Amino acid sequence: MPDNSAAGTVIVISSHVVRGSVGNRAAVFALETLGHQVWALPTIILPWHPGHGRSTRLTFAEADFDAAIDDLMRAPWVGEVKAVLSGYFGNAAQASSVARLVSALREKNPELFYVCDPVMGDLGGLYVPEATAEAIRDHLIPLASLATPNRYELAWMVGAPLEDNTTVMEAALSLGPPRMLVTSAVAMMAGGTGNLYLSGRHALLAEHRVLDKPPNGLGDLLAAVFLSRLLSGMDDEKALQLATASVYEVLVRAVKRGSDELTLASDASSLSTPMAMVQMRRLMHPAQRKKS
Repeated sequence: MPDNSAAGTVIVISSHVVRGSVGNRAAVFALETLGHQVWALPTIILPWHPGHGRSTRLTFAEADFDAAIDDLMRAPWVGEVKAVLSGYFGNAAQASSVARLVSALREKNPELFYVCDPVMGDLGGLYVPEATAEAIRDHLIPLASLATPNRYELAWMVGAPLEDNTTVMEAALSLGPPRMLVTSAVAMMAGGTGNLYLSGRHALLAEHRVLDKPPNGLGDLLAAVFLSRLLSGMDDEKALQLATASVYEVLVRAVKRGSDELTLASDASSLSTPMAMVQMRRLMHPAQRKKS
């Protein structure tokens, strides 16, 4: 197990479910398994993922959530924090509150790494109010060290359909964060899906097979594991390969068990030492294309 102090403390801000492995439940488990201390702040509490059926939404008053953010900003242990990861928000005001937090922490530590997972929609469209999606795009994406949208979220944020990886990369560059990890990218292998990573130097695609009826939480898990690998100092390509392998292996094991949720407690070894094979490809970076 890695040394906790070396791994660094991460603040994770997303949804909390009582049953299941999505949002904070997935991200916190992954980060703690990989040796991080975690401060976890829920944005909303649900008995289970909405995909399993209607359930009660436990929400926070905007002023109360903002006050908790203020507490974190002045916490005596804030020097421990190396990174912030945000995911699902219960309303637009929460995104603005987290923007305040990230900005305040950056004043104390300019090296703070902020991952924005803009959880807002999928192929079926937005599943958060448009005001919340706009707040994520306008207030948080500009602060992100790394953004991890799926292809449909990226398409919504740039206002254009993304039918191939060339347009995905152009959209990622136009959005602004220095690193982008786009899930549900266009795979080159038949029956596959891809995670497309773009930085100033790299354009990488990590592919694996698509499985029918996957449990929820894969995006939350990928953002957390990839963040951990980057914080460890691992190079981008190896971090992408290992993070993708971990998430795919966890997915395969859950599907084999017939589970309707990721079975993280049984599959912690998949997070630390994944064995799954991932097809890695180097793509032509848009900057190279323009030169040629």
